[in-house]
Amino acid sequence: MTAEHFSVVERLGGDDFLAQTLGRSFKVARGEAASLTGLMSWDDLNAILTHHRFEPPRFRLAANGEQVPAHTYSRPITTRRSTVWHQLQPSELHRRLAEGATLVLDAVDELHPGIGALAGQLERWLRTGVQVNLYGSWTGTEGFGIHWDDHDVVVVQLDGAKRWRIYGPTRTVPMHRDIETPEPPPEEPIADLVLTAGDMLYLPRGWWHTVAASEGQHSLHVTCGLQSTTGADLVTWLSEILRAHEAVRADIPRFGTAEEQRAFLDTIGKLVAAELESADLITRFSAARDATERARLVPSLPYITAAPPDADLRVRLVTTRPALAAGPESTIRLTAGGEEWTFAAKAQPILALLSDGRSHRLADLAQAADITLTQAAGLVTELVDGQVATIGGGR
Repeated sequence: MTAEHFSVVERLGGDDFLAQTLGRSFKVARGEAASLTGLMSWDDLNAILTHHRFEPPRFRLAANGEQVPAHTYSRPITTRRSTVWHQLQPSELHRRLAEGATLVLDAVDELHPGIGALAGQLERWLRTGVQVNLYGSWTGTEGFGIHWDDHDVVVVQLDGAKRWRIYGPTRTVPMHRDIETPEPPPEEPIADLVLTAGDMLYLPRGWWHTVAASEGQHSLHVTCGLQSTTGADLVTWLSEILRAHEAVRADIPRFGTAEEQRAFLDTIGKLVAAELESADLITRFSAARDATERARLVPSLPYITAAPPDADLRVRLVTTRPALAAGPESTIRLTAGGEEWTFAAKAQPILALLSDGRSHRLADLAQAADITLTQAAGLVTELVDGQVATIGGGR
């Protein structure tokens, strides 16, 4: 299996994972290093650090729960226009890492196509936003100490080995904005394990853990942070859709009589209760979340005005959770990236193909809908203008 065909869904267990593990317990999924060949390498990381200018906290070093001062591994460069940026000093970087620092690069899914594809797989499967951070370490020093995350994580060990001590939760599903902080973890872990290249780990939010390179062997791994979708999010969404009702838009009768205040609350309560009793409430909420997902915006250079009717032109959506639904009067409706489009029903085969997240030739899209290349290019242009699709050459 190559990275191009690596399936995080298959590795974690597919539907069984969703039914038995997600949000309930940690899971280790062992795999072969060869299965990740081409996903991301040390050479890829070196190239990223060479060709990009990063500032903390996007790129940083951490040791024993503290951020290492940037001036110890970079130096300020003043341009002739008097702007300042910090140039990485490889020899000093190497020294800090040898002393025990952990290298951290946030949102590496925006910098590397293979990791971006990994994030896209998770987003389509779990129907939530994903950010992938990268960690490199060389010693047994813990970069962050014992801690918990406010989101679920999927870890992919790319190279080397990493030791994980897992202590479990002390507060059920804690949140970033919460009314209490979790109690300290127990002294002894409930699991002490080592991930080697090809292995994966799922860890629910709120689970205390510590991480260090195993026995001083170098380690490179990525952690995919999964955006949580909580009851608090549902309540917030309800407050938005209920604004359709005059009673919700009305001022609270703060200076009214007790009877007026009671009547106001009863009205609000009935509106909320009616929504909560709706059998499709979670389905509608989930659809609304999908419709407003953050697109991974990609320019379509050099095609700045329109997609040409080129048979080999490649097209793909930059959103991972598009929704297709039948519209009125023989139309098809596409909802993605917070926008909605209505096309003639004949466009349905094109939109269905693009919804799989892969890149498709314009000729194949036109053939699927039995329309001309020019017509297909016009549809693609509309999607590109709406920032939910990107076009490229014939590669």
